Amino acid sequence: MCRCDFDLPNLEHDLVNARDEAASPTLWDNSQRAQETMKRVSRLEGVISTWTKLSGAIEDAGGMLALIGESAEAEREVLLADLDRDVRALEAEFAALEIGLTLSGPYDDHNAVLDIHAGAGGTEAQDWVDMLLRMYLRWAERRGFRAEIISLLAGEQAGIKTCSVRIDGENAYGLLRSERGVHRLVRISPFDAAHARHTSFALAEVLPEADMADPTIEVKPDDIRIDTYKAGGHGGQNVQKNDTAVRITHIPTGIVVTCQNERSQGQNREMAMRVLKSRLLAKEIERRETERAVIKGQHVEAGWGNQIRSYVLQPYRMVKDLRTNAETSDTTAVLDGEIDEFITAYLRNQVGSDTGEAGEAVATDGAKA
Repeated sequence: MCRCDFDLPNLEHDLVNARDEAASPTLWDNSQRAQETMKRVSRLEGVISTWTKLSGAIEDAGGMLALIGESAEAEREVLLADLDRDVRALEAEFAALEIGLTLSGPYDDHNAVLDIHAGAGGTEAQDWVDMLLRMYLRWAERRGFRAEIISLLAGEQAGIKTCSVRIDGENAYGLLRSERGVHRLVRISPFDAAHARHTSFALAEVLPEADMADPTIEVKPDDIRIDTYKAGGHGGQNVQKNDTAVRITHIPTGIVVTCQNERSQGQNREMAMRVLKSRLLAKEIERRETERAVIKGQHVEAGWGNQIRSYVLQPYRMVKDLRTNAETSDTTAVLDGEIDEFITAYLRNQVGSDTGEAGEAVATDGAKA
């Protein structure tokens, strides 16, 4: 995958190689690899075009500045006004590209696998997972991303215990990695007859989708156990008559992946293997980050730890990110998927900081109130 380091000669060299690969007569023998190649070509073309245009505009502004210095006083005012307009346009373009500058990590341009798990709070927390799932699905829809629910375990009374979603879109992982952590909800519970205020927690895990052709992520046949079972819909509806759902257990690590959304067992198995590889990739990234942190003398928290964001619906309305202090009182818009403000604040906060390949440690244990 391409890394956006904005070294134009290197990017142009990468584009030549990607176009050569795209022109191969055997490209579509592997449709997945072909799609990834075409996506890489498109991405490189867009990056090179954008920065070539900006580079030219900067050179033009420099030329105009030199011309102003040589111009008569009567012309200077007009030229300065033109230069001011051009500089403002350049500033606006650079501001729009600011987020792209932060998405240069080795996995930022990958698709994402988003898992949401209910934490402390019982039925209330499971309903919170349902709300978060809707929020992220709406966010993906707003961005034109394709979101596909891979697996979902419904709660006994309401809500969702845990769910897994694959999100396909440009820089999906780079954007969504800002959402990894514990999300805290405070509201009057609709499940409490006394109408008491409740606090509940949910954990969002975000993984970069692994490249199935990556030779460094090896899954040996002897290391996995594959079970099949009948898939059921939310609340027990739409139960399949055949064993289409697939559960894969990776014996060496104990990782368990399920997929029940596809219509056939083969499709579910393929998707489950993709997610398993993504989890193994995330585990390897976390291992590297832990080693780096030990070398640097940093503390690595492997558990849930403190929440990253609070969503307060009672006694007042506010969503606040505790890492960046970004906040808004428009909780309805946030829960309807308008979370770019928080994503942008997080990415800006990461500029110049040594976040490494994985960012923050992936949390794995139960939530703490």
